[in-house]
Amino acid sequence: MNVEEITPLLLTYNEEANIGRTLDRLTWAERVVIVDSYSDDATVELADSFNNVDLVQREFDNHTSQWNYGLDQIESDWVLSLDADYQVPTAFVEEMTALNPSSDVAGYRATFTYCVFGSPIRANLYPPRVVLFRKKVARYVQDGHTQRLSVDGAVEALDTELKHDDRKPLDRWFDNQRQYARLEAEKLRDSGDLDLPDRLRRTDVLGPLLVPLYCLFGQGLILDGWPGWYYTLQRTYAELLLTLTRLDTRLRDSADAPRDE
Repeated sequence: MNVEEITPLLLTYNEEANIGRTLDRLTWAERVVIVDSYSDDATVELADSFNNVDLVQREFDNHTSQWNYGLDQIESDWVLSLDADYQVPTAFVEEMTALNPSSDVAGYRATFTYCVFGSPIRANLYPPRVVLFRKKVARYVQDGHTQRLSVDGAVEALDTELKHDDRKPLDRWFDNQRQYARLEAEKLRDSGDLDLPDRLRRTDVLGPLLVPLYCLFGQGLILDGWPGWYYTLQRTYAELLLTLTRLDTRLRDSADAPRDE
């Protein structure tokens, strides 16, 4: 696969802590499309300093619409979909250029190395994601707090991992988690077909109890020192917030229900 066939696509909103490092790894691309949600920090200035970046702005409504709007800006056959805190190693680019996909292959999924301020940890709960795909057979759909790419065709696995290294301020992370918890709570309430992790979350007990044990001991993050603890505490907080959001809704609904006198 020739790199001219691939256009990286990113979404941004106040990503000055990440965007420069991410774009430094995309200089191989002839064109990088960024859909920015009217950042009010240095994101736009940093992005504009790269000659291969084509930045457009759109008022944010939801991630699904934002990603699909980005797809509409792309002219190449293949899209490399990246979050603004993803790092693309040289080996990943080399693997992409060595690909010779058959006509029935619609995309490729990648796994991730999670980094805490540049320090990689040995494991994470971040699921594999379809990141490289044919534009004409793909579209995003909403899935809980995030979006899911719907691809019409076969999806194969890439061997090289991407790096996830988010260095935005912690208060921004807390703000995002509150939004994610609300959307995830709605998904757990409304969905009938759930995978095992979501079924555990639905118990409102097992998620917050099992996540720290699984991260520290099941995945061995206790051996990664403070970065391992940092990641474990983040994931535990996210599970606790989800449980609290679900319980808050349930108890409020119960309090507001008519009572027999």
